[in-house]
Amino acid sequence: MSALIRHFVVHQLAINEQQQLTLVPRDSCFSVTPEIEDLAQQINHAFNTKPGKGVGGFIEQGAEPAKDEEGEDIPVSPFQAHLTAMLSDPETFVDFSIQSSQMLKKTMADMASIETGFVVFSHYEFLATEYLMIAILNTKQHVEINRELELSSSDHLDLAKMQLAVRIDLTQLSTTPEQNRYISFIKGRMGRKVSDFFMQFLGCEELVDIKQQNKQLLNSVDEYLASEQMDASEKNATRKTVSEYYKEKLDAGEDIQLKELADKLPKEPEGDDFYQFVANSETPIEETFQADRSALKTLAKFSGQGGGISLSFERNLYGERVHYDAGSDTLMIKGIPPNLKDQLLKAQK
Repeated sequence: MSALIRHFVVHQLAINEQQQLTLVPRDSCFSVTPEIEDLAQQINHAFNTKPGKGVGGFIEQGAEPAKDEEGEDIPVSPFQAHLTAMLSDPETFVDFSIQSSQMLKKTMADMASIETGFVVFSHYEFLATEYLMIAILNTKQHVEINRELELSSSDHLDLAKMQLAVRIDLTQLSTTPEQNRYISFIKGRMGRKVSDFFMQFLGCEELVDIKQQNKQLLNSVDEYLASEQMDASEKNATRKTVSEYYKEKLDAGEDIQLKELADKLPKEPEGDDFYQFVANSETPIEETFQADRSALKTLAKFSGQGGGISLSFERNLYGERVHYDAGSDTLMIKGIPPNLKDQLLKAQK
């Protein structure tokens, strides 16, 4: 499904000759060509597939925000003020993007978190929802060969390594701002929260840990299956249903809907359905949240590592070819993979 691109512009953050971070702005939006539409969709898809995102909203001043002379709420975040002004006058999108990039550069300097690259501002509609995406992308070099077998090199935006990005659901911000679920962002990289300066720049606070929500949902599925009188095949079939639902949502770029998922799962005639089961648990789950692709692996396999051992096997093998004895803390595997068996036989000689 294609996205409707309203505005798309790119600026550059670079280090100048004085070794200072500087902004190189573009003075106009790109014309909306098929190439720009494709790039915007690729960025959106790359963002959707990134694991470990956080969700939140703009930091509020309190229960009774300050008012301006006309009685309107005064936003805490300067970015929010610029965003509100741009949405009321979309023709100022380029100015808004330059002002925001300057604010981002200053925040980086203040927090000593210098990042260079191309700052992308993409304003678009997807699945009847209006979004603003802001991402810092770097490039990687590609070598190309033409019909005359001549080689040339060119730089391409490296979407696969996108680590600094935020997406604002403008539709939700407009209709249900009180829920504070309209900002989502990539949380970090290599053990450090490089997204901190992004949150500071936006004036955003994290309210939902997406990775934790997905983990809690899968834990709840396991607990629900344990509470129901199902045999192994029924449990595997239920996990397959959850996995197919995840794939559907990830492919469509849509959120997990707890009630929608619950309606797909079986229940005992006298028991609670999955939605009621979660509602009654000690650790409730958000009604809606973004799907984490890493959940698919958890649904399909058991895996773990430690003490020099790394193991992974499909869930449907547990109880058939794979057995665990909790008393002796022993795992028995029947039917060793041929390549592993060959190595073990050679080691015995």
